[in-house]
Amino acid sequence: MIQAASGTPQYSGVFVPEIWSGTLLVKFYATTTISAITNTDYEGDIKDVGDKVIIRTTPSITMRPYVKNQPLQIERPEAPNITFPVEQATYFNFICDDIDAYQSDIALMDDWSGDAAEQMKIYKDTAFFADVYSDAHASNKGATAGAKTSGYNMGAAGAPVEIDQTNVLSHMINCDTVLYEQDAPETGRYFVMPPWMAGFIKQSDLKDASLSGDGTSMMRHGNGRLGQIGNFTLYISNLFTAVADGGGETAWHCLAGQIKAITFAAQLNKLGTLTSEQTFGTIVRGLDVYDWKVLKPEALVDFYCYKG
Repeated sequence: MIQAASGTPQYSGVFVPEIWSGTLLVKFYATTTISAITNTDYEGDIKDVGDKVIIRTTPSITMRPYVKNQPLQIERPEAPNITFPVEQATYFNFICDDIDAYQSDIALMDDWSGDAAEQMKIYKDTAFFADVYSDAHASNKGATAGAKTSGYNMGAAGAPVEIDQTNVLSHMINCDTVLYEQDAPETGRYFVMPPWMAGFIKQSDLKDASLSGDGTSMMRHGNGRLGQIGNFTLYISNLFTAVADGGGETAWHCLAGQIKAITFAAQLNKLGTLTSEQTFGTIVRGLDVYDWKVLKPEALVDFYCYKG
């Protein structure tokens, strides 16, 4: 409010009417990445709420040396089945009063529904990152990671790996090597990091397009994708759960992996409206039924680190 000169009347807020803006203040949302780093190979097999998919696996056939005149050993290949149940669900349920909708020149229900959809994605990603890292293969985490060499430090409780601008690339290469030692496919590999780690990359020589591997500078924006380094497509997420580590540091469980490591299925995504029976208004509600499962733990790396 502009102040009036001393001794003169102040009409602002008395006779001058208030004006409600027809433009909403922009709202910021965390970028979600779950759809970029998981596969949906079994989503089509999910039909009803509570259903589960029984996934058959391929057995490993044993190779034996052949000796003339020696009887051949017969192998009966066996492989366990994997059960993938869909057991998680989130919903929203809000009401927009008819008077509010009538008196507003903003499409309130559309705006609120859009916010609810974004919050659903954020809710899923937050729970996802807080859960899947623990299912990484035992050889893909801890201070002695590496299925062949046990020679790579991926961090452990009480001793997370310190990351700074000078060593971020070498530790990412170590994560890639851990995947190599598990024979994970080179294609479809990803690395998801918190913003502070992405900041180290952007401040380093990696911002040069020649190091990104795809002809585009690392200094890019959009959809959480930072760029490409070696086999890794890099993603930024602000939805990791920070851990108050026993060693006194705030640490993060970053994820490195290959697209076949985790499968995701959305079973039901329903949005509807109905007239309230208790008041004059429209109820908007949405239901999202979904789940994920780590199917190839050997293709998932838990890199436990902190900002140095």
